[in-house]
Amino acid sequence: MSDHKPQAAPIDGAALLDEVEAFHRRFNIFPREAAYVAVVLWDAHAHLIDSFDSTPRIAFLSPEPGSGKSRALEIVETLVPNRMAAVDASPSALFRAVSGVDGQRPTILFDEIDTVFGPKAGENEQLRGFLNAGHRRGRLMYRCVGDGSNQTVQGFPSYCAVAMAGLGSLPDTILTRSVIIRMRKRAPNEKIEPYRVGKNEPEGHKLRDRLAAWADTVRDSLTGAWPTMPDGVTDRPADVWEPLLAVAEAAGGHWPARARAACTELVAAARENDESSLGVRLLTDLRDTVFCGADRLSTAVILECLLRMDDGPWGDLDDKPLNPRTLSKLLGQYVTPGNKPIKPRGIRTASGTPKGYYAEDLTDAWERYCPPPLLRSATSATSATPQVSGGESVADTATVIRHTHAETATPLYPVAG
Repeated sequence: MSDHKPQAAPIDGAALLDEVEAFHRRFNIFPREAAYVAVVLWDAHAHLIDSFDSTPRIAFLSPEPGSGKSRALEIVETLVPNRMAAVDASPSALFRAVSGVDGQRPTILFDEIDTVFGPKAGENEQLRGFLNAGHRRGRLMYRCVGDGSNQTVQGFPSYCAVAMAGLGSLPDTILTRSVIIRMRKRAPNEKIEPYRVGKNEPEGHKLRDRLAAWADTVRDSLTGAWPTMPDGVTDRPADVWEPLLAVAEAAGGHWPARARAACTELVAAARENDESSLGVRLLTDLRDTVFCGADRLSTAVILECLLRMDDGPWGDLDDKPLNPRTLSKLLGQYVTPGNKPIKPRGIRTASGTPKGYYAEDLTDAWERYCPPPLLRSATSATSATPQVSGGESVADTATVIRHTHAETATPLYPVAG
């Protein structure tokens, strides 16, 4: 009699991810189709993080309560390994948990993350450092342990999967390490199934256990995998999406194509919605709204243009409007094409030499940090010249300004239409 045991049928990864997506769709309305793809791939990647060099955070954010953030996190919680709710966990508790709770690394779930990093929460540098360091495998957080003078420095592992939900935004260092899902209130015609813990949580756990079993079959093939990134996805966004694309390729079927499309869409959306860098916002507004092809502008004209922007943050920076000192400080973080800090310079006018800024000093920063502008004709550029006061354009107000489009067919730096 043969003692050969029948082997279990191979697990269809693509079909399993389809089931996980269907489970999310029963209880969540995400703002775009790409969000379903990203969330499902994140659920699966949490079972495989030791195969990757980094683990992206996933953040469900919204401007108002009642947008489904906590429910989305609740569904994720049923699908990931070793869940650990961390609403009131101290940084020191997290350090020790990631070192191993009963020998297992947790998947950390932060609801109401705005109470940790929101405008009324104050600084929380230890937790911010933990979340930043834990994005990359092998990073340690060093702390003194022991009593009194008998203390030693000990390194605590911080690498673990983290999902978050909250109002508003997050510190920029965390945002850039995260897949961002911007939730919104359901429309009257958008219906979901009520979530019942006693009934639906066991359903999620069954899917979780199947994800774990599938992960065991693809773990070795994913170790050291380097999926080809979509065009334009590099640097930190590539770090965020590489594990998710690798999971999609391991699953096969339609998931690789959907993953690449979702990556392109969500990375572009994150760039459009990125308010993390006030400096980049300033550079972009200077290029697209203030200079508009001018080769130089006085500080006074620049400030007047910025402060007249209805949708800009410049009228209320720490409860006061942007001033010459703050403008100089923000721009001084960037350098000219000659690799010197951008600083105000004298501009010769008929009435004197006020301080101001030259477009030639800003061009390198515009090219490196700002999203690409849209080309448009000289006529439209002229019509878009900012109005400053009494109906006068910037060119009328600062008589020394020379618009390049007066000499050529295109502006010095084309403006977004």
